[in-house]
Amino acid sequence: MKYRRIRYLIRLVWRRQNTPTGVLWARYSVFLCILLSSFKVCAQVPPAEMPDSADNIIGLYAASQHITKPLYASIKTNLLYDALAVPNVGAEIYLGKGFSIDTQWMYAWWSRESRHRMWRIYGGELRARYWFGSAAKTKPLSGHHAGLYAGIMTFCFEFGSKGYMGGRPGHSLWDRAWINAGVEYGYSLPVHSRFNIDFTIGIGYLGGILEKFTSEDDRHVWKSTVRQTWIGPTKAEITLVWLLGRGNRNIRHSSSESPKEAVSKSYGL
Repeated sequence: MKYRRIRYLIRLVWRRQNTPTGVLWARYSVFLCILLSSFKVCAQVPPAEMPDSADNIIGLYAASQHITKPLYASIKTNLLYDALAVPNVGAEIYLGKGFSIDTQWMYAWWSRESRHRMWRIYGGELRARYWFGSAAKTKPLSGHHAGLYAGIMTFCFEFGSKGYMGGRPGHSLWDRAWINAGVEYGYSLPVHSRFNIDFTIGIGYLGGILEKFTSEDDRHVWKSTVRQTWIGPTKAEITLVWLLGRGNRNIRHSSSESPKEAVSKSYGL
């Protein structure tokens, strides 16, 4: 039926005797619209041949739609730091093949000199992660992950008459920073189409110079300088993750279909 309709339209368009120019242009327009709608140009792959890898599924979808590969990224905040009045923000980008890079920055600068209260800390961290497990293969930035991290920070805390400063006074962050580095493990749990909750723990090294002081007559009096070193748990995170990027959504699937089928359905493959 489709080809009969096309042949009829061709004969109709080319019957131009005593036909006004406007009518001819209308015929041409209708002919082109029906012709384009009669052919469907898209890549179709049998479900049995669909790859399990999320990277392959995404690449196939991008090729079939003639678009660039989606960017998988996220913006996040550690809720534990927020609860301690330490504003922080992080960002993560998926590189492909299960790997991602992540960076985070925190900054708090609270003080009440009249009551000798000080709560100041700032610093940043860089880490590389590898995502694994069935959830990570179905969709990037989901499921189990393990990685390496390294960061720097400095702080100054005062409670009543006693205070503690990380690093030497008057120097830059690079000169007085505390160093932390280690390995981490976590799991990113989907809670919404665009949000995850990420649970992470880390074990490694934390150390630097610690200055101890007291407050006397509205002045800070130095007491001692020691070098602190700690090897053990150095990180605990409960992070709210906002997923960004084209197609970067958590996919719900019924018990009767596999995650691969759910991904294929959501991408229209």
